[in-house]
Amino acid sequence: MNEPTISVGIVSNDTIAFNFNGNYNYRQNGTEMPFTGEFTARRSGDEIIIKKNGESFTSKDDFEFTPVEFTTDSFVLRDVVIGVKFHWERKEDQQFIGALKIIKENDMLTAVNVLPVEHYLLSVISSEMSAMSNMNLLKAHAVISRGWLLAQIDKSKKLKETPEAYSSFVEKDDELIRWYDREDHTLYDVCADDHCQRYQGITKAYTENARKATEETRGNVLMYIDEICDARYSKTCGGISENFENVWEPKVHPYLTSIVDNSKDPDGFQLDLTQEHNAEKWIRNAPTAFCNTSDKEILSQVLMDYDQETRDFFRWIVTYSQDEISSLVTKKSGMDFEEICDLVPVERGRSGRLIKLKIVGSKKTMTIGKELEIRRMLSPSHLYSSAFVVDKKNVKDGIPQEFVLTGAGWGHGVGLCQIGAAVMGAKGYSYEEILRHYFRGAELKKIY
Repeated sequence: MNEPTISVGIVSNDTIAFNFNGNYNYRQNGTEMPFTGEFTARRSGDEIIIKKNGESFTSKDDFEFTPVEFTTDSFVLRDVVIGVKFHWERKEDQQFIGALKIIKENDMLTAVNVLPVEHYLLSVISSEMSAMSNMNLLKAHAVISRGWLLAQIDKSKKLKETPEAYSSFVEKDDELIRWYDREDHTLYDVCADDHCQRYQGITKAYTENARKATEETRGNVLMYIDEICDARYSKTCGGISENFENVWEPKVHPYLTSIVDNSKDPDGFQLDLTQEHNAEKWIRNAPTAFCNTSDKEILSQVLMDYDQETRDFFRWIVTYSQDEISSLVTKKSGMDFEEICDLVPVERGRSGRLIKLKIVGSKKTMTIGKELEIRRMLSPSHLYSSAFVVDKKNVKDGIPQEFVLTGAGWGHGVGLCQIGAAVMGAKGYSYEEILRHYFRGAELKKIY
């Protein structure tokens, strides 16, 4: 197998501004046209119009610009949104190597970067965390990011070959169960934000450590039997990781099952967190775990500048007034619950994360899931996780005037725990040991 080339959706908008640092070619009707400098692209009906200083180029097909010199030529995309729908969402200009495609997607344009996998990975491990991180953490992340990407490409191929339509939700009159995965993308392999993997081109400074981690694990992935592992990861599991099938499609991956994020089970806890009383004790306390750390040096390896705006990640508290939560649920669901009377746990996963939550309103009651749908419904952006317990305060005529959510972890909690892995690396665990800890039964294998 040769190193694959992949396509990454970077930004979508009505108009896309970009500039070429170096020489790029666009082939039209068998003729190569040179492009350099600043441009804008906009959509007009089924046509794409590229403009520079009054000069325009129009096509009903996608535009693809290829660099003359891959190692030295680059392009900049303006106003790329990062942290989409998260509390730290913002725009920034980003620089990339490789080819640039401008494509039509829905009613807008999307800028797509086309480049080899290993160049993509070098950016990912410098975007998902600090490129100054511990070498064993960087190597472990390079392996799982590579494997996740190749597994998604393989999954896309299989979905296209399957005659049945893929469904990611179950809807009934009183229940809505939905999960979100990368099958949302059909015109390119992955997106560049947290929905897939953070990829910010060469905007983030590469270090010798990042290059070394990528080069020394080149072509290495985790395998389970004969398949590349769909290796997932999140910021922090909160002390116990979650099963894949409790977060996404109902498919069991033996290497993505719940594990205690420690070298041994913590004392004083019953670890079947599918049981409400066990989950409540776990969430309301802070058991010993690799990811239970306040070491700023370790945290700075995983948390980028904007991530560090979040200080409570292992255990956290969010408080809503009745007006806030009823308005939030109505806005996010598109349904009128009127006043919110209760938030009732229906089903929890192995990490204590809620798989199903019943929202009881004075006008309407609905059970929602899975974990990301719950997180989206109960936050202007996203709750840190769905592992939470609820306290109702100041109840008047059966209506709580305040809801206090006490929670554990940051993210879906499946697979590698980034903060836990950073602590393991600092403690001297090798990257192979880190991978074996989080992905039980998987084997490390070089495929190209």
